Amino acid sequence: MDPLDVDEAVFDVVERIPPGRVSTYGAIGRLVGVGPRRVARAMSTGGGAVPWWRVLRADGTPAEPVRVRQLELLAGEGVPVRDGRVDLRRVGWPD
Repeated sequence: MDPLDVDEAVFDVVERIPPGRVSTYGAIGRLVGVGPRRVARAMSTGGGAVPWWRVLRADGTPAEPVRVRQLELLAGEGVPVRDGRVDLRRVGWPD
């Protein structure tokens, strides 16, 4: 798959994550057919136009460079955060 097509596929999936829910780089990668690092690369280079704050690491933590802002945005959507971590079993998407 062309790299730009992968990016667009990633962005399409991220746009489907409902407010108040989150997903992981790995879950998005499984839907698109790529690894989590490829999802992270797409998000870091062009994910600003989609709800990037709804994408977390596999352990429910945000990426360090955007941690504070990401947690603020998630809290604004009512996502429960405890000790800097989101309970993926509770609000993870897709189910």
